[in-house]
Amino acid sequence: MTNRTEDLNLSAYGGEGWSPRVASHRDELGSVWHTCGISNEWAPLKQVLLHEPGPELNDITDPNTFQMLEPLNTEVAIAQHQAVAEAYRQAGVVVHYVDPAGVPPPNQMFVADLMWMTPEGAIVARPASTVRAGEERNVARRLSELGIPILRSIRGHGTFEGADAQWLDARSVLIGRGLRTNTEGIRQVTALLHEMDVAALQIDLPYGTMHFMAILRIVDRHLAIGWQGRLAQAAVEELRSHGYKVAFLPDETEAVDRSAFNFVTLGPREILMPANCPVTQSFLEDLGVTCRTVDISEIPKAAGAIGCLTGILQRESAVL
Repeated sequence: MTNRTEDLNLSAYGGEGWSPRVASHRDELGSVWHTCGISNEWAPLKQVLLHEPGPELNDITDPNTFQMLEPLNTEVAIAQHQAVAEAYRQAGVVVHYVDPAGVPPPNQMFVADLMWMTPEGAIVARPASTVRAGEERNVARRLSELGIPILRSIRGHGTFEGADAQWLDARSVLIGRGLRTNTEGIRQVTALLHEMDVAALQIDLPYGTMHFMAILRIVDRHLAIGWQGRLAQAAVEELRSHGYKVAFLPDETEAVDRSAFNFVTLGPREILMPANCPVTQSFLEDLGVTCRTVDISEIPKAAGAIGCLTGILQRESAVL
């Protein structure tokens, strides 16, 4: 502060040389901030955030303690995770790693749960279980290091996991309320989206469903794949009202036994999915979907697969 009139001509006080910041936050992505953002689930995938598992998977004698299904072979899980990362690179996707200091919790590799991307930056999740509490700190640190803006961290008694939210289009989002995401978490996400002129619709998930991701996948602007008997009627109606055709898995055996439905959309009608799922792959190919496959047979023992492993950082801007 100054009391000298002559100082008011200096840039520090808005005088000569003052440079006003007139660009919006979104306009600064790619300059002030690292390029990032998504507003749909199907445009070409540009950047992802992964965590390669390591010694945290050793010596898990009681998988249920860590919300896993079976003990994992650490070496096999690492090799398969590396294959997923290489598949992304082969598809032209830039791969970033969480790379936490020290030995992280065993579920750290499921990055999709720990963040969710908007057109302007990330929401840092707040996982619903004590087993995963704190994993989001490692993701928040890495996002900050990358220069990706963190728009909100879920707080209070809110819980929210990124695998429970999906973009219908640039103005509409579906959010699943269930075991991992509660009403308060949805309220906080909805409030932020409202500031972006984006509407959020809450969809209740069936009991026993881990995430919304597990019952709905969007593969193109006008094509969604649902799990019949699990995807709510309200979600189907909302999808159809937004111009989507909703096709349903013809058989759930591969989805249950081999995580066939736990895939990531690489671009319009192109996905990365688990290998050795011929029924599901044939069904998708009949819909015009190109299926890249990778063996992740060890990782589902931890109750997750390709979609769960992948934090989406950026998709190409889509012209609708």
